Amino acid sequence: MPVAGRCLSLIAFAAACVFGGGGLAAAASPPGENCMMCHADPAAKNDQGKSLGVDAAAYKASVHGEMKLACAMCHADAADPKTAHPGKLKPVDCSGCHDKAAAQYRGTVHGKARADGKTLAASCTDCHGTHDIRRSSDPASRTNHANLEATCSACHGSDAYVAKAHLPGGNVGKKYHDSVHGTLVGGKGPQSKFAPECTDCHGAHDIRAKDDPASRVNRARVPETCGTCHADVLARFAGGKHGKLRQQGMEAAPGCNDCHSAHDIQRHELPRFQLDAIKQCGTCHQDLIESYRDTFHGKVTNLGYTTVATCAACHGAHEVLPASDPASKISPANRLATCQGCHPGASASFASWDPHANKHDRARSPLYWLTARFMEILLAGVFAFFGIHTVFWFYRSLRVRLAAGRRHGEGH
Repeated sequence: MPVAGRCLSLIAFAAACVFGGGGLAAAASPPGENCMMCHADPAAKNDQGKSLGVDAAAYKASVHGEMKLACAMCHADAADPKTAHPGKLKPVDCSGCHDKAAAQYRGTVHGKARADGKTLAASCTDCHGTHDIRRSSDPASRTNHANLEATCSACHGSDAYVAKAHLPGGNVGKKYHDSVHGTLVGGKGPQSKFAPECTDCHGAHDIRAKDDPASRVNRARVPETCGTCHADVLARFAGGKHGKLRQQGMEAAPGCNDCHSAHDIQRHELPRFQLDAIKQCGTCHQDLIESYRDTFHGKVTNLGYTTVATCAACHGAHEVLPASDPASKISPANRLATCQGCHPGASASFASWDPHANKHDRARSPLYWLTARFMEILLAGVFAFFGIHTVFWFYRSLRVRLAAGRRHGEGH
């Protein structure tokens, strides 16, 4: 604030104290009234050029304004209303009132980064605001369900910030925005209120790194986290082969994010997801994806079409079971019905063909193996025969040309 303006404010403050009954009257004035003598000016700035202005209306509508909390409740070093406070106040310590949330925050990825001196990590004010803090139920709150994507994306959705702070995962804000969850939250339908946003998966004051066993997005806990919304899917997954392996402590077994990704989750009926899911199956089942690619089904999907059987069409999606399980879609008892899902007129003989016949596996597919070897020998023989034929033909042509040249020379 200009010197003249500051002096006028101090004179007005002194007058209020004298004519209003001194310090007692000043203390009895509405919360922040004395502070606003200087801070009501939106043009007020400190020596570093940072704005000192406070929007009185925004503060009044905030949760602290509703409670009529005095400024000194947060700015403790400005507690004496009779004297001007230091030019720069200490950072506000929210733990004085919010001790539980503050204790949780200190153990989070943001809190630990702050403790290590990484000042770019999010603090209380980055998520909640400063003088305009509102309850999460307030549509204008930064932590309202509909606004959380924008709040978190201020850091995690900015390419410049991601690069500067070396944030893991890249621009996850953009990925989430284009995902099925982000689309629902940003929509106007009834599902927008229930679709998960950032804190539903990562937590609010207890956000932890994914390698922390206590993190909601730790690999071991991902199915449990997703299951809070998708309980029916979690039940099917738990009864499937992958879920049972997880229950036995094999964390390498696929979980929700292995097939669906973390932030870029797409609708399962979209061709993009179905084609990507085939690739994901192949990361674990390399031999089976190679044999699948050799089939008609595999070749068509490799061209980008999903009108033929994919992995999930035959094996199921969340309830994948081995063929030895009577409940499996590919068990001897259910295999024909599975094939008839796409081929209504399929017979038992049709369903007896091996969908993963492997030309490299003699024990599994002896006839296919022999046919492949025969074709390789035939192909090599054809190339060898015509290669030799070409060499001899070239030799003969060369001799004819040389002989013709000699005859032409003798004629002259």
